[in-house]
Amino acid sequence: MIFLKTEEQIERMRAANMLVARTLGEVAKCIAPGVTTLQLDQVAEQFIRDNGGVPGFKGYGGFPYTLCTSVNEVVVHGFPSDYALKDGDIVSVDCGAVLDGFNGDSCYTFPVGDVAPETLALLRATKESLYVGIETAVEGKRIGDISAAIQEYCESRGYSVVREMCGHGIGHRLHEDPQVPNFGRPGTGNLVKNGLCIAIEPMINLGEHQVILNGWKCVTRDGKPSAHFEHTIAIRNGKADILSSFSFIEEALKDKSI
Repeated sequence: MIFLKTEEQIERMRAANMLVARTLGEVAKCIAPGVTTLQLDQVAEQFIRDNGGVPGFKGYGGFPYTLCTSVNEVVVHGFPSDYALKDGDIVSVDCGAVLDGFNGDSCYTFPVGDVAPETLALLRATKESLYVGIETAVEGKRIGDISAAIQEYCESRGYSVVREMCGHGIGHRLHEDPQVPNFGRPGTGNLVKNGLCIAIEPMINLGEHQVILNGWKCVTRDGKPSAHFEHTIAIRNGKADILSSFSFIEEALKDKSI
């Protein structure tokens, strides 16, 4: 069942998503070779709790951390650990927070130090495809239109789209209907209506689209890098209103932002 949100509920969701955005900005300040992904997790949890929120992922379905930290070939759901980031790595940091009963959810893939040009190009294309999907999310379109726009943008540039993971509705619960795949056919799926709140999150591979699922962790089968960017949006006045933000990340990264 799809729950359309009121204007008041959308504003409460915006507050939760801005907390996530600010949290990712704090994480961005720490991204560097030698920093462990567990240290990033601790920074995020402390910031969320200090600002009146609760980590949205921690305990969700048994997930034990505040962040999903997915390094290089890990597509999504990587566990924070004692792994120290290395020069040339990429790490996608997916963060959720609950504030005033509503969920925020956003993800950004960070380069660590000097990253290979072909990997940086993957990150840029994946981030761009997110905004292509968002621009397609207008009243009267269908979810399949969003999915197809992301797929066409990425595949036309030689990248592949993960099939096993997708975006989702969001609100009182982290994952609500509808599912929002990153591949599909135009004109299919649920109708986009005012009040619809969804997380759009392209997960795009440098190599083949096939993945291996190992417990929580999802990795590329060929071991090549994967990128992941995510915004939570609401449909208001017929078009997408982005409730999350990358501005705090970009401010922290300055000239190193994607």
